[in-house]
Amino acid sequence: MRIAALFLSALLAAGAAAAAPKHASKASPSEVDALFAALGKAQSEDEAKPIEEKILTTFLRSGSPTVDLLMTRAAASLHAGDIATGRKLVAAVTNVAPDYAEGWHQRAEMLAEAGDDQGAMFCLQKTVTLNPRHFEALAELAGKVEEYGDKAAALRLYRKALALDPQMEGIARTVRALEHEVEGESL
Repeated sequence: MRIAALFLSALLAAGAAAAAPKHASKASPSEVDALFAALGKAQSEDEAKPIEEKILTTFLRSGSPTVDLLMTRAAASLHAGDIATGRKLVAAVTNVAPDYAEGWHQRAEMLAEAGDDQGAMFCLQKTVTLNPRHFEALAELAGKVEEYGDKAAALRLYRKALALDPQMEGIARTVRALEHEVEGESL
């Protein structure tokens, strides 16, 4: 639910930016690198949370006024309870901009909420292929893989997410539990 709330607030902010005369461009690689460096230095979940949100907001910036408008309208539709329209708009985003990782991430969220685990896993895999630093998509994909019983693969994905965001809520505990299950106790 936190992800959906962040998606909605960031998209509404992006929509305001899209409506403004000057369009918000994609984040520069150096801007994203600086945010990840700060995230790596965070000492607690509370300290990491605003940095995580800034990173996720940079992921939302597509660099395309059309895509940003579609995403803003999708968020507004979802906020208004019109899930069918929201899904259609996000599907349109992935059709119009198939290289926009966040479109695939939001599509995965919607498919997961609709109970389409296979579709959600496909979209999450597409997300992390397009954006290997998308720590939330990695953790979500790990959760799905774990649900389907591949604990070793889930552990690898959780570790990747944790390497990107060492303070990610609950992931360190999950990794420790899976390490015990998958790798056993060390002597």
